[in-house]
Amino acid sequence: QVQLVESGGGLVQAGGSLRLSCAASGSIKSLNDMRWYRQAPGKQRELVAAITSGGNTYDADSVKGRFTISRDNAKNTVYLQMNSLKPGDTAVYVCNADLIPWGATMTRAYWGQGTQVTVSS
Repeated sequence: QVQLVESGGGLVQAGGSLRLSCAASGSIKSLNDMRWYRQAPGKQRELVAAITSGGNTYDADSVKGRFTISRDNAKNTVYLQMNSLKPGDTAVYVCNADLIPWGATMTRAYWGQGTQVTVSS
């Protein structure tokens, strides 16, 4: 069974840094685009960053210059390096991946369980 597991969240003071990890496990034929979303209370779910299998990236304007998405294809893992954190970054961060499971022919979307990031002022 394919599974995405996030780690690295926690409590940090404003200006600090965290690195989130999301590891995809199971029988995977092709791991395609991977993304980080975040959702805060009273706010819409927001796409934070995305990365293609080839390493092309997208960053939301709200985090541009502060967050960096990367991936390690050998480990089926995507990372989100978060620097200069602000209280407004407080949210549950959720990993998403488009992938083709081994034995399948169509791309499917998978979601992690989410990891809490809290930034204090």
